[in-house]
Amino acid sequence: MKHFKVLGSGCKNCANTADLIERKAAEMGVDVTVEKVTDMGQIMGYGVMSTPGVVMDEKLVHAGGVPAADKVSEWIAA
Repeated sequence: MKHFKVLGSGCKNCANTADLIERKAAEMGVDVTVEKVTDMGQIMGYGVMSTPGVVMDEKLVHAGGVPAADKVSEWIAA
């Protein structure tokens, strides 16, 4: 199971990013957990200056804007 963290203030783009990850995982039949992280200290700890950020299995894979659907599919398939 892959563990994703969506880093951000809880804005619409952050919610859309979390929904996209969950939707793509369901389409691919892969179990994932998606955690929303809104604590600025934790977000800064990953070096994210522009949100939303995405962390997969404790590795930062994206920052700044909603990721492309094909990128999310690549992360899930990896």
